[in-house]
Amino acid sequence: MNTHSLQLATVPFNAITSGEKVIESRLYDDKRQLIQIGDIIEFTNRESPDQKVSVKVIGLLRYETFHDLFSHNSPKKFGGESVEWLENQINEFYSIEEQKLNGVIGIEFELL
Repeated sequence: MNTHSLQLATVPFNAITSGEKVIESRLYDDKRQLIQIGDIIEFTNRESPDQKVSVKVIGLLRYETFHDLFSHNSPKKFGGESVEWLENQINEFYSIEEQKLNGVIGIEFELL
């Protein structure tokens, strides 16, 4: 079991601490390829770095694009209202080219 550190903006961070968000979506890059089921992730609030929450990884959902990931899972699990809303949010960070090159992952977790 390994511990990984990820940063989040305040809104998704608060959605995790409240239990509303149970899947974090990321590009499946070298850093995310190290995450395994049973690992611990410590999320830090980017705007308030003293705020942290730890979760246990219980599932890894691999897809080619975020559209596929969001379409095959409930948007509420990502802290979103709809597939379109989630795509608009994530596309600010990752291009479709990056998604197809690396693939994407949904990291399913439970609060510790």
